[in-house]
Amino acid sequence: MKRLGLVDIGSNTIRLVIFEYSKETGLQELQNIKTPARLYQFLSDDKVMSDKGIDVLCETLNSFQKVAQKFNVNALYPVATAAVRQATNIEDVIVKVKEQTGIDMRIISEQEEAYFGFYAVINTLDYEDGVTVDIGGGSTEVTFFEDKELKFSHSFPFGVVTLQNMFFKGKAHNDKDAIEAAAKFIQEQLRSLRWLEKRRVPIIAIGGSARNIARIHQSLTEYPIAGVHGYAMKEADLDLVFENLTSASQDDLEDLDGLSRDRQDIIVPSCVLFNTLFDEVDATEFIFSRKGLREGVIMNILEQEYVLPFDKDNVFKDSLKNLASDYNINQEEANQRVMIAETLYYELDKLELIEGNKRDKAFLRHAAYLYYLGSYIDSDASSQHTYYILSNSSLNGISHKDRVKLALLASYKNKSLLKFYEDETRWFNGEEREVIQMLGSILKFAYALNISNTNIVKALYFEKNASDYNLVIEYSGDAIAEEYQAERQKKHIEKLIKSKLNLIFTESLH
Repeated sequence: MKRLGLVDIGSNTIRLVIFEYSKETGLQELQNIKTPARLYQFLSDDKVMSDKGIDVLCETLNSFQKVAQKFNVNALYPVATAAVRQATNIEDVIVKVKEQTGIDMRIISEQEEAYFGFYAVINTLDYEDGVTVDIGGGSTEVTFFEDKELKFSHSFPFGVVTLQNMFFKGKAHNDKDAIEAAAKFIQEQLRSLRWLEKRRVPIIAIGGSARNIARIHQSLTEYPIAGVHGYAMKEADLDLVFENLTSASQDDLEDLDGLSRDRQDIIVPSCVLFNTLFDEVDATEFIFSRKGLREGVIMNILEQEYVLPFDKDNVFKDSLKNLASDYNINQEEANQRVMIAETLYYELDKLELIEGNKRDKAFLRHAAYLYYLGSYIDSDASSQHTYYILSNSSLNGISHKDRVKLALLASYKNKSLLKFYEDETRWFNGEEREVIQMLGSILKFAYALNISNTNIVKALYFEKNASDYNLVIEYSGDAIAEEYQAERQKKHIEKLIKSKLNLIFTESLH
């Protein structure tokens, strides 16, 4: 178990994130605090950082060091981006920070900043190709990746604070001339990158401004589940947010759900950038990634210390590790449920009683692993807790719709409760609901075949009779609980096969 602290010294905010990592549980975030230091405002016209700005930086770092000490971090990594990087007196800043805090800051280069954002994205989202954009206070990083390999990257020396100072200073947030001038400037800058035009891939946006835009859209559309990591928006959705921001008065902005108070003056410039980039890329959709520079740096550090701590080609696996740790999932019991569910699925597919496919089988496997994890909170309401936890957890490597599908499966109890849960989002059509119910029925019966949690079932297979089916269940140990529960729950399988099912428990010879 390793505990690491990362201080992200940005142009707009300074943030401390404390992570914990182990091979068994993966990377988990323990603490996340920030202060809107606005270091960029302490840079003079000739980019000299004032003593006041250095004092604000040192005060924040001293405060964050105390927090890190209370969390017993093994190491603290302070990394600075555009505001410090662009300071002409950068050596003085580094020396004074060391004298007043004892901290050695690491200055992240433009190339590194772009790379770390990309690195976090490919390890926490399941997109093979894409353009990443990370707009900070004083710089904007864009990359293009293909097959999860970085192809191009660039860092522009402007961010939301810069754009606000260049075009909106002394003007209203929705000044039309300022918006037009900012859009023209951004378009010219983006078009200097010939590799960016018409990539026709998703844009994956990192950082606080993108997070606010995602949250505003969720509020406007009354989005039914929590979390913004992996949240997807179309071009019309971006336009909707932009129209609401630009038509709002300053007072209206203060009451706009999803918009942080400390971003009210810089949200429109960021929205202009995202809309302009969307057009330039001819993007398919706009995705928000909660993981960026900080996670990228920490992951890179852990890559140096551990053998393959992350698998970019199987991102969801780390989310499973985290959930298993958080809710005390017993590995042997989980693996037993998976074995039983997969075997039932195979047998039903073999007899053409269901129409199987690889994607459904993967959902079945994951849901069997997580089945009724909500019993950790209350065994009598395990289905309800399971659905709520999974549908509202920020899971890596899975879309929001697939996350809800997983929640519906892992919480499956009966058709009525499934409909009750599904009515919350109404994201699934009739055919999709039938598949969910089919997989849920298999899971419910698989759960019954290990109700004692003693892993007695060793093998099972179907036999076709003239008018019905036998299910032969080979076991080792005491099967009394499984026999009773399986008889009660076999109705779920009988509805699938549209026939009577005879359960035959027989002691395993192996």
